[in-house]
Amino acid sequence: MTKRFNPIDLKALKTYPVSNRQSKVDVSDFSKVWRKQGTLNRFLDSLPDILAGKDIRAVIAAVAAATRGKKTVILGMGAHVIKVGLNPVLIDLMERGIITAIAMNGAGIIHDLELAAFGKTSEDVGPSLKDGSFGMASETAAFLGDAVQAAEKHTFGLGEAVGQVIMENSMPHENISLLAAGARLGIPVTVHLAFGTDIFHMHARFDPKLAGAATHRDFRTFASVVSSLQGGVYLNVGSAVILPEVFLKALTLVRNLGYGVDAFTTVNMDFIQHYRPLTNVVKRPTETGGRGFQLTGHHEIMLPLIAAGVIEAIEH
Repeated sequence: MTKRFNPIDLKALKTYPVSNRQSKVDVSDFSKVWRKQGTLNRFLDSLPDILAGKDIRAVIAAVAAATRGKKTVILGMGAHVIKVGLNPVLIDLMERGIITAIAMNGAGIIHDLELAAFGKTSEDVGPSLKDGSFGMASETAAFLGDAVQAAEKHTFGLGEAVGQVIMENSMPHENISLLAAGARLGIPVTVHLAFGTDIFHMHARFDPKLAGAATHRDFRTFASVVSSLQGGVYLNVGSAVILPEVFLKALTLVRNLGYGVDAFTTVNMDFIQHYRPLTNVVKRPTETGGRGFQLTGHHEIMLPLIAAGVIEAIEH
């Protein structure tokens, strides 16, 4: 026989007044309407003090505070940041002393170099993959092969070596190169290769032994920068795997060596949120102190907005 269920009796339900409840949203946190001819600071203040609106202001404040306090601000980035046209914004932050160091993957040096040399980059992979011509640009492979040799000759890291090659060749668009800016300003731009991921690894001029030594020097330089991160900010922008892993290893290395790096701010920015950067950038590194943020959206919109906000904050 099927058991019969009667509607439950609600008369004994326990209630409480709303005034006794902790609410996540308050009208005081709401956005403010825009008025014509307003300022950037007014725009930022007009954002809702809720979720990402609150977080982006906190990120701007953290970077500005680190800059004013002469603390370390590191940008770990995927190559997409370069491909969406943000080099001028980042170079400006380097020149202002806001960005202390940059770490990039191997694709970063390809696109940065090609922009410096030719004013264009990012081939159409689909059609060129069909006939095996993908990644076969001779000049790119030659320049990067020379950079690897220069890194060995001068005991440079790979990032500094590429920056020096760009400057020595007086490339026509050198002014928009992150690597050249780093070499010019004395700001570390480290490159973290994963063999087999980049087009120049396919070419005969690529020396894996020398490249491995150069990228390992860059890892050690990056770890040295991370050792000074106390009170600073680490931003991971557009790298879902390589830079989060490199950052985590550098952090445990310097803590093992006795450096006091236990309270700082981390930020992960990407189109979608992935497990690795959320875990290895936002959560795990800040468990001993500091705070981690995740901002989701387009780099070409969010990075210039954050950069502008920081500049306004430190100059006023």
